[in-house]
Amino acid sequence: MIVGTEWLIEAFDCEADSLRDAATLQDVFARIIADLGLKIVGDPHWHQFGGEAGITGLVMLTESHLACHTYPEYRTATFNLYCCRTRPEWNWQGNLSEKLDAQTVKVTKIERGEQSEFKIQDSRFKIQDSKSKNPQSAISNPKSKIVGGEV
Repeated sequence: MIVGTEWLIEAFDCEADSLRDAATLQDVFARIIADLGLKIVGDPHWHQFGGEAGITGLVMLTESHLACHTYPEYRTATFNLYCCRTRPEWNWQGNLSEKLDAQTVKVTKIERGEQSEFKIQDSRFKIQDSKSKNPQSAISNPKSKIVGGEV
């Protein structure tokens, strides 16, 4: 018995300024919610961090939740959508390419609640050929320095 589907999305080589723009990310959320017929519970929560000005957003849904985290310094955005009811596939590649200028989008789909077999569908879509503009860093998650401390 499947109790829900979770999508984990990573968008790479995005336009850094769009990852610092709350209105752009709110528009992405609005498009996802409208296109998939999702229903919001309560008020959305958005926070913009200091430094590189990455943004975290969270919307609770009657179906579960939608979240995003942006890392402008790495030109990367991550999204998580969990739905407890079947939904059509959303065009993450096309929409994130259009809204964030993402060059590569990786979508991992997990069907939750399956006891006999853990099903994961993982696909990566290269929007166009481009050299990676993300610098390598010894810090795997720069925001983790902030968690539990100053914001």
